[in-house]
Amino acid sequence: MLRPLALAVLLAVSQAASAQLPAPVSQLLFDANIPEDAMSALVLRGDTALLSHQAERQLNPASTMKLVTTIVALDQLGPAFRGRTELRSGASVSGDVLRGDLVLRGGADADFSGEVLERMLQSLRNQGIRKIDGRLVLDRQLFNPARPDIGAPQFDESPEAYTNVIPDALMVNKNMLELDLRSGSGTLAAVAYPVLDGVTVSSAMTLVDADCGSWANGWKQPDVLRDKLGKITVVLKGSFPKYCAKTYRINVLDRQDYLDRLFRATWHRLGGVLVGDTVEAAGPPATRLLAEHVSRSLPDIVRDFNKSSDNTLARTVFLTLGSLEADPLAGSRALAAVPGETTVARAERTVRDWMRARGIDDTGLVLENGSGLSRIERISAVQMGGVLQAGLRSNWSPEFVSSLPIAAVDGTLRRRLADSPAAQRARLKTGTLRNVVAVAGYVRDAGGQQCVVVAMINSELIGNGKGRAVLDALVDWVARSGAAHGGEGAGTIAPIR
Repeated sequence: MLRPLALAVLLAVSQAASAQLPAPVSQLLFDANIPEDAMSALVLRGDTALLSHQAERQLNPASTMKLVTTIVALDQLGPAFRGRTELRSGASVSGDVLRGDLVLRGGADADFSGEVLERMLQSLRNQGIRKIDGRLVLDRQLFNPARPDIGAPQFDESPEAYTNVIPDALMVNKNMLELDLRSGSGTLAAVAYPVLDGVTVSSAMTLVDADCGSWANGWKQPDVLRDKLGKITVVLKGSFPKYCAKTYRINVLDRQDYLDRLFRATWHRLGGVLVGDTVEAAGPPATRLLAEHVSRSLPDIVRDFNKSSDNTLARTVFLTLGSLEADPLAGSRALAAVPGETTVARAERTVRDWMRARGIDDTGLVLENGSGLSRIERISAVQMGGVLQAGLRSNWSPEFVSSLPIAAVDGTLRRRLADSPAAQRARLKTGTLRNVVAVAGYVRDAGGQQCVVVAMINSELIGNGKGRAVLDALVDWVARSGAAHGGEGAGTIAPIR
């Protein structure tokens, strides 16, 4: 039986099913030749639908899908949840020698960086350990499969870009190599950070007379070459403007290489010696903790990935939903494990169970990675509206709402709606793919009433800002509504019955 929340949404939508889109929205769709049936929209003021346009149709939501991951994570894991990275060993210490393997165990620590690794290794040195007379064991087994990136299809033409990084449970620096590129009239200097053992960068880029601001137009995916001794060279390709300086981050190294070589370079710099090879495996059960790092709390992480629409962080949290037990203080239970079940499948099961427990019908919902960086993810405006209403009723509503970009203030909305009454009053997650634009969140109307707003357009005709203009017009329309509730200078919009 449906709970009152979902029942109210469904009744409101059914009563508003024949409502027309606002005139400014329809006009912009017409001017851009975007058919109205390419758009789905739902606007709720309390339990009253001001607008419902194809609201039960499943569309690609792009990054607005992060809202689902966010509120389910807050409710299931709890706001005190933190990821964890550990250095462990079952070996004895004799003098300054650890006589056995050292295990680096990943626990979905979204803040694990080179600086963090250095502090953890310094802790080993502070304990008197100088030589590791064994292997370095990288334990990524929290996720199944441990390496979700292996065999994954390329999402777009820029697989090296940060937006496309697929996380694992032991990812350091998001596997990014930061390039400092500086050119003169005939030479290009390329310096990479962090320093990785046996990794160098060389340039095969052609210097051209071009504006520095358009440098990305000449960028091509680098080559990664490995010689017989195991040394790696990253070869930069394409063209680069003369007299230009830019910093760019790339994901081109296999993450086993990246972490192994970062560890060795850092340990050597601290005066340490590592004798054995680096392997990927589960750490043995009987080990003791030597050093650890915990990430910032979950509200900080979700604010980061919603404000900037960070796919990698969102995917990390989504996978965490399928891998870790819930915070008992959150009043929820972890799912029972199914033998052989992937972490993604378990995370999806967590999301669907959360929705059903709140009376939100999950029929037609398609989840791939929980970030919206997907061609197949689907959700309806009714379902998203139910998620947003549940977010307002959650114990962690303040944390959820505060994670959303604020119109004309920050995040992906920083440069939008500045001339609208929605400025500083709307908190919305945005979504953009090649043929998708979307917004979902909360907009205060002219009377100060909180409205739930969901809108998605799936069309090849949304380019050059045309689709975004349509969505901004809808948000502006909502912000100007509600004079009957105490607002001034805005037209009254009667509830749809």
